Amino acid sequence: MKTYAPKKDTFIHAMLAGAFLLPVVLYFADSATFSEKPFLLLPLAAPLALFLWLYVDTYYIIENGQLKYKSAFLKGTIDIRKISKVINGKTMWVGIKPALARGGLVLKYNRFDEIYLAPQDKDAFIADLLAVNPALEVVEK
Repeated sequence: MKTYAPKKDTFIHAMLAGAFLLPVVLYFADSATFSEKPFLLLPLAAPLALFLWLYVDTYYIIENGQLKYKSAFLKGTIDIRKISKVINGKTMWVGIKPALARGGLVLKYNRFDEIYLAPQDKDAFIADLLAVNPALEVVEK
């Protein structure tokens, strides 16, 4: 079993910082209201909780010929032998994206399925995929 950490882009860091700073700034802007009614900050805490969940709970595992991915509420398993193509360096803007950065990998599997992943060490990730499925086509973008 080999676990891969996700690449974390500056965009996700900025979103996390913004989700944290917004309630803090609003609290200090009108501290009297928020001191009397602190529950008003709860709707602002929801995006922060979501971004934190994504940030700490995104990873990829290659084990027993299977690729397992998890990113907060997105999780699944792909048979590596069914992956036909890996496009390196491409960003997929629609579809399943358990990733925290741009410029990752698009994996095409089964007949029409594809998924976007962004492991921190793309070369080692591709090498481990090729060890299981040597017929895998790797395309550089």
